[in-house]
Amino acid sequence: MTTFANLGGAADPRSSDHADFIGGSYDTPTHEIGTHDERRGSMVYTDSSILFEEYHWWANQSRAYEKTLSASGAGMSGILSMFTGKKKTTGDSITGVPAESVQEKPQPGNEKAMEAHGGNPGEKSSGASDLSPQRDQYGITNDEWYNAQRSIRTATWGSVFYLITTDILGPYSVPWAISQMGYGPGAGLYIVFGLLAAYSGTQLWKQFLGLDSTKYPLRNYGDLAFRVYGNSARVLCNVLQSFQFFLNVSLLIVGNAQGMGQMVEGVNHTGYICFIVAEVIFMLAGCILGQIRTLQRLGFLANLAVWLNVLVIIMTMIVVHSYPPNYDASFSTYKTPKGPVVTSVTWPEGTELKDHINGLMQGVFSYGGATLFNELMSEMRRPYDFWKGLICAEIFIIGVYITMGMVVYSAQGQFAYNPAYQGIPSSAYQWQTLGNAVSYISGLIAALLYGNIGVKVFYACVMRDIFKFPTLDDKKGKWIWVAIVPIYWGAAFLVGAAIPQISNLSAFVGAACILQFSYTFPPILMVGYNCQKDAISADEGFDPTTGAVVRHDTGMARWKRGYMKKWHVNTFDMIYFLGALVVAGLGIYSSVLGMHEAFSSGTITAFTCKNPAG
Repeated sequence: MTTFANLGGAADPRSSDHADFIGGSYDTPTHEIGTHDERRGSMVYTDSSILFEEYHWWANQSRAYEKTLSASGAGMSGILSMFTGKKKTTGDSITGVPAESVQEKPQPGNEKAMEAHGGNPGEKSSGASDLSPQRDQYGITNDEWYNAQRSIRTATWGSVFYLITTDILGPYSVPWAISQMGYGPGAGLYIVFGLLAAYSGTQLWKQFLGLDSTKYPLRNYGDLAFRVYGNSARVLCNVLQSFQFFLNVSLLIVGNAQGMGQMVEGVNHTGYICFIVAEVIFMLAGCILGQIRTLQRLGFLANLAVWLNVLVIIMTMIVVHSYPPNYDASFSTYKTPKGPVVTSVTWPEGTELKDHINGLMQGVFSYGGATLFNELMSEMRRPYDFWKGLICAEIFIIGVYITMGMVVYSAQGQFAYNPAYQGIPSSAYQWQTLGNAVSYISGLIAALLYGNIGVKVFYACVMRDIFKFPTLDDKKGKWIWVAIVPIYWGAAFLVGAAIPQISNLSAFVGAACILQFSYTFPPILMVGYNCQKDAISADEGFDPTTGAVVRHDTGMARWKRGYMKKWHVNTFDMIYFLGALVVAGLGIYSSVLGMHEAFSSGTITAFTCKNPAG
């Protein structure tokens, strides 16, 4: 229901303390290297004068160095270190590409090439300067920069497997999704979308390897989009990601308010709390917890929430086979008439195309983790090993989703509910309450960890980038933080209270936001990356001696030449990109239509006192 990947996994507090620096002067993982770090850090991520060839050259140097690092202890010990919360240490010295290996000072006779920024045949890159090779224009030596970057990269592929699995894993919507599609189509589409998510993840991995370096570190999705297509792409990614986090906070409010309503009602249906009051209570808790700006040393709470969710998953699969479905909840939300449990091998009778697509969007929502892949790779000692953690995690996640979906759907059929633990009837009140109480606790943890990050990401990506607000560690910024947290949570409450429909709202979030990061953006970014990389001929590229980038042509001719180098791969990715856009459009249309029909039928009303979960 509330997986960490969908609530702001852009800065998982279990892997680093980067979340504490979002929106501040030190909005960079290199906050340890000195007084000039702020300027060096902010410029290196937004300097449009740095060209693709320079990023790629330095990335190759970093990858070559990383091959010399020991890979011992990168598997199970990495998982164990993340599970116990202990930082992994290695015997390798922490160094980067030695500054002495590249002479950045311009040589005599190269001044004209250095000045020909954007010209032909040489284009100046930010690596060119009149300074010594040891120090850049911000006073930071190369060794300081490299060592600071290396010192924060400690994650292994084993720890990445654990983070991806626990961040993405959230199968509570799968049984309901299967009930909209049937055994065959449901299982098939969950497997296909899981495999496509893995394919998209490998695309992000390849681009990261080709663009990240200790000189120019790549931190997140927006950084990747910036280096491939420019600043407009970065703004689009950051704003859409911030919008996704915001809507997921709304889902967090709705889901936990439903759980509170069921707990208060009691086994004899004698208790009562107005649903909107339950939403207000959780919103106020979020406002209070959201005022905690520093999340350092709280990664253990995220681990706790993960294992609490695992407990609910196991409990749900066992209990649904011992008790009947929650007929009241199913009728209250979906108008499903009471009767015998019916399952279907193919598309269930009485369902329509919009129902199938809304079910499919739950799968998209469940696999939404690509937003955090770049962040995880930026924490790795050897980013090349990311594919091992990714593939193992995707296989495990697909297996868990199919297992829980089939087990619960077999027991509850058309009465399967979203989230699944709220589909346990009141006759099993103790088990229903266990699921709701545990999920409420994990929801509060998410409110602390990811409500905080959601506000920071919104502030950094929208308020600072677009409207030039002060940093959060500025005196004015601290007061803005105090004011913006209740505004953010209040707005999320209004959305949740106005649309108290978990299935349709999560389908909308999946189609409008999550699908883009997992399926739409990776292939189109891959096309842009391939075109620029493959357009570099043998006598072109970045010259580390002069700091210049040499190009013999520009514009569409260059892009066409790069496209045709791997035209079959690029064409497949373009078709994949367009297909993902079509699915996104259908998902948005179906979810909005589902919301409209639910309101029109009177099943659910906005700002209601009636609990949608019965």
